[in-house]
Amino acid sequence: MGSLLAVDLGLRTGLALYGTDGRLRWYRSKNYGSPARLRRDANNLLDSTDGLQLIVIEGGGTLAIIWEREARRRGIAAQQINAERWRQALLYPREQLTGLKAKQHADDIARKIISWSGLPRPTSLRHDAAEAILIGLWAVMDAGWLRDLPRDLKRLSVNTYLPANSQT
Repeated sequence: MGSLLAVDLGLRTGLALYGTDGRLRWYRSKNYGSPARLRRDANNLLDSTDGLQLIVIEGGGTLAIIWEREARRRGIAAQQINAERWRQALLYPREQLTGLKAKQHADDIARKIISWSGLPRPTSLRHDAAEAILIGLWAVMDAGWLRDLPRDLKRLSVNTYLPANSQT
């Protein structure tokens, strides 16, 4: 079974792993503290994740290069996006007025995705993990792994989301 890793990039990084059924498998927030620690952990994480087909990275710069290089070494596709790409697809315009507002709404939606995926409810959810969850949802839709949103997430469908690989 394949999987997709969503990365909200930074020394404090949000990570979310999705299966080809479009459901979230796990999520976490990790404070690497240094690029060297991030490099080591990215290497270990990618080695321990079976069937990884795609890594979607929100952000850029030298930290993105670490993930892209590790993906390339393993023959895994990597895609770099900016926050506006997934936010426009998954948040109402009024929810994107400020970065703080977008983070708050991402938290609410991420909790719904966690519940829909059958994972235990988090006691706390860092904004980087919440955003990684939404990056991953956008990515599984873009990849065609999730054709339609589940009923619990239908509020997202008011946005005119059209995956890049679909025909119009």
